[in-house]
Amino acid sequence: MPSLDFLHNLTGSFALQAAGNPTVAMIEAAYQHHRMHWRYMNCEVTPEHLGDAVRGARAMGWGGFNCSLPHKVAVIQHLDGLGESAAIMGAVNCAVRRDGRYIGENTDGKGFLKSLQAVVSPQGKRVVLLGAGGAARAVAVELALAGAHSIMVVNRDARRGADLVDLLNVQTPARGDLQVWRGTQGIPDGTDVLVNCTSVGLFPDVDARLDIDVKTLRPGMVVADVVPSPPNTNLIKDARAAGCTVLDGLGMLVNQGVISIKYWTGQDVDPAVMHAKLREIYGV
Repeated sequence: MPSLDFLHNLTGSFALQAAGNPTVAMIEAAYQHHRMHWRYMNCEVTPEHLGDAVRGARAMGWGGFNCSLPHKVAVIQHLDGLGESAAIMGAVNCAVRRDGRYIGENTDGKGFLKSLQAVVSPQGKRVVLLGAGGAARAVAVELALAGAHSIMVVNRDARRGADLVDLLNVQTPARGDLQVWRGTQGIPDGTDVLVNCTSVGLFPDVDARLDIDVKTLRPGMVVADVVPSPPNTNLIKDARAAGCTVLDGLGMLVNQGVISIKYWTGQDVDPAVMHAKLREIYGV
């Protein structure tokens, strides 16, 4: 049977931005470091061609692929099944070929969870989550499944925030609460973990600040930002100055890549290699 050898053991990313993707660089760095016969490439796919792209991946025997916005929900109709957390949150960022079927997973929240577990277990913790978009849903579901006691969702759009809280209360063991974000938001006493899941501070708006009362950041609190670029956001700076334990967005990005590679290839890779590549890209 004729074949295209360079397509063997291929993974890819269905994205709308085709150039300068740090995820491609870090995953390729891992493949090269471990001398794995895999390639990872970024494909620009418009929404109307998403189904064709998935069928193409099937035809070429791809081991799987990542999805960026706006494909994370729409791709589900083209897959054969969903993993547990992806089914709960209703979003997929990673498809994996298993026994000839594409199964949708979500490694964003899993990547964050692994990063957090390096400094504290979420078991029994009280979490405050800023935002209610796709990243917030992924992080909230994984924290809830990992045993977080409660998750307070702080969001300006009350309806969107309530949707996430309802999901937590109905489909996970954690308690969800809603705080509508009006004006400067203080972080409640007793908060163990604060997570920014908004895009505030993301390049190029690096000077943007979250509208929170930094005086309510306290020593002993873990403060995490999912924004990877730049890693040293204003939230991270403020939290470090307040004596908090901080987690920048690079850990989540690296860990979701490590988990994705394990799904696709069955092989564990060294996260330090991927972290080094991102530090090179971001100059940190």
